[in-house]
Amino acid sequence: MDITTSDSSAGTVVAVTGELDVFTAPALEQELQRCIESGKADIVVDLSGVDFLDSTGLGVMVKALKWAREAGGGLRVVATEERITKVFTITGLDEVMQLSGSVEN
Repeated sequence: MDITTSDSSAGTVVAVTGELDVFTAPALEQELQRCIESGKADIVVDLSGVDFLDSTGLGVMVKALKWAREAGGGLRVVATEERITKVFTITGLDEVMQLSGSVEN
């Protein structure tokens, strides 16, 4: 897994590539926590480069959403692969957090 963080007009973009699972999720959690604690509470998690997502990765998204909201911001997830968006739909998380097809909208 690789994580890159950048700023855009949409907020702080945390782009993930590879597999987001029990082994790699802690690194994403640390990065999201670091961003929010440094005052960047509007977060876009770009999962368009993720080819596998498990429940641990989903748990990180839920935690980050809570942290961002507590800091006065929000969290949006970019997902382009059907197998990734389907996980959000099946779990009902698409009702709780905003999903989009690109970083800019």
